[in-house]
Amino acid sequence: MNGSSDGALRDSLILVCRQLYRKGLVAATDGNVSCRCEDGTVFITPSGIPKGELEADQLLSLDDQGRVLDGTGLPSSEFRMHLAVYERRPDVRAVVHAHPPLLTAFTLAGVPFTSEALPEVWMNVGAVPTAPYATPSTAEVVAVMAPYIEGHQAILLERHGSLTMGKDLQQAYLRLEKLEHAAFTLLYSRILSGQQPGPLPPEALAKLVALH
Repeated sequence: MNGSSDGALRDSLILVCRQLYRKGLVAATDGNVSCRCEDGTVFITPSGIPKGELEADQLLSLDDQGRVLDGTGLPSSEFRMHLAVYERRPDVRAVVHAHPPLLTAFTLAGVPFTSEALPEVWMNVGAVPTAPYATPSTAEVVAVMAPYIEGHQAILLERHGSLTMGKDLQQAYLRLEKLEHAAFTLLYSRILSGQQPGPLPPEALAKLVALH
């Protein structure tokens, strides 16, 4: 692995972790972030360290089976979901799992996230399904989210936050930020109108897809 690209990826991953903390998208030691390197190895956040306090030299390097190649301590207990994405999506090079308050509240309330209602969300993220509840930190999580990995850029996990994917760390993070912001817009619309916001017509959605 090239040393300069290694350092740049580490720095980018730490920046995302600090953005997650500053924006209130994770609390305490919640959440995990990873990126895939050119040689197929994966940088991932360690278990038990608050994302706002994490340093680049604390990241771990994993192989595609989840074995630690470099670093001390344990990788995030949710490493399986990250590896499952990389296995099924060669186009994805970064994964962010966070606990955004409002998006998670949508899953608690059983309210679907209607990305089809907001043109910029539909263009940049597309449909956002909610995977059924599974015990965190177990292979059950991979089993429930597996049907949604291909064909989606984001998945909500019932009672367990969100997972966003991207071609790089910035895209994976910004998709999460956009979704949480959109969740507030959808909530305010529901409060003001008393109704669940409806989707754009199919022809309008098709035009947006064509523009992207």
